[in-house]
Amino acid sequence: MIVEQIYTSCLSQGSYYIESNDEVAIIDPIREIDSYLEKANKRGSKIKYIFETHLHADFISGHITLAKKTGADIVYGPNTETSFNKLSAKDGQEFKIGDLTIIALHTPGHTLESTTYLLKDETGNDHAIFTGDTLFIGDVGRPDLSQNTKVDAKLFAGLLYDSLRNKIMTLDDEIIIYPGHGEGSSCGKNLSSETIGTLGNQKKTNYALRENMTKSEFIDEVLDGLDKPPKYFPFNVSMNKNGYDDSKEVLQKNLNPLDPDKFEDLISKRYVIVLDVRHQDDFAKAHIPNSIFIGLDGRFAPWVGEILEDINTPILLVVPNGREEEVITRLSRVGFDHILGYLKGGIENWTSKEKVTSSIDSSKASVLKDLENKSKHLILDVRSHDEHQNESISDSLNIPLKSINKSIDQINFKSIFYIHCQGGYRSMIAASILKKNGIHSFSNVKGGYNSIKKASLKL
Repeated sequence: MIVEQIYTSCLSQGSYYIESNDEVAIIDPIREIDSYLEKANKRGSKIKYIFETHLHADFISGHITLAKKTGADIVYGPNTETSFNKLSAKDGQEFKIGDLTIIALHTPGHTLESTTYLLKDETGNDHAIFTGDTLFIGDVGRPDLSQNTKVDAKLFAGLLYDSLRNKIMTLDDEIIIYPGHGEGSSCGKNLSSETIGTLGNQKKTNYALRENMTKSEFIDEVLDGLDKPPKYFPFNVSMNKNGYDDSKEVLQKNLNPLDPDKFEDLISKRYVIVLDVRHQDDFAKAHIPNSIFIGLDGRFAPWVGEILEDINTPILLVVPNGREEEVITRLSRVGFDHILGYLKGGIENWTSKEKVTSSIDSSKASVLKDLENKSKHLILDVRSHDEHQNESISDSLNIPLKSINKSIDQINFKSIFYIHCQGGYRSMIAASILKKNGIHSFSNVKGGYNSIKKASLKL
């Protein structure tokens, strides 16, 4: 028996490879499928089933492409509607993988079709559960992400309570939990950085599995403090439900080098987003006016979804030389397939043609010492509400980055103000959004709140 977690850090997403006697099952694959094919081919095994725990909202699954390449059956939970052929597993239905058995446990709550897969080993003993977004390490899935608008979040939360207690918590404490996501995912609110655990440990540490917890308490606690779902989620659900292009076809179509003149011409003639994915320090020094910064070396794809929202947005890319394919591939993981091309030769080629650039003023944290005896109302904190409430500069204005597009009217400082996040990545995204909206009277605090703390300022 082989059970392997394949974790995609930028999506905080876990997919799974299960093998026995030359037969393979894949659970929740990402859009690029080569890693699954390579593993199976290397071992001389055949992919027999592709199990989906639910219709994913935060990434594009590789189920359709993988099924075309291998002939494997796609399996969803009960009553899942799709535009392609698949098996709708009944609650309790068994599937054989070599000497292993996988049982579909219908666990609605995150979505109506959400299903947990129970793996029994060669001896018939319960070995692991693949919980998707039903149960995470440290948290449970949000009950407010379903695209079924006829059912409210409280009803979904009640279904989730029943699923956890009647289908999952009745299993042995030693059973291994393989969840769909880890820390950083928008599919829960307080996921652990751990991506594997045991049911017994979760009963002790996960608030949602608390002993003697009533359904009413569960509903209130699970729904408390949830931000609005990212607006790109429905687009991803639709693609997972109705189909999408092969990621290699998307790469081939979008990998278009554009010289500075052509790049500039596209900006002037149509609505596009210029997306600059270099390091934040490089962006601060020089960038194309009105471009949006979202650095490739952060949680790139989810932030693109949060900030740009509409996957049909036409995008022009400014990319570090040599990383063009990586950028296009990672954008396709969240459904952003409409890339017109990238700036050939990067920003250096743009500046060599003496084309206009913009910059962002940056300050060391020590500059805030001048504010210690003055108004603290000159500081914009773009971290989450939880981060701000936990520790922050007193009287600072807190507008989380994911909300900044809709909160521009709240940013009406009378003089130069300072932006910070925790480390400097999110604040540069915010800075680019402010400049695109005509706000220029600010300075970005390098190193964010981490540097502010090191500077030992009186906060």
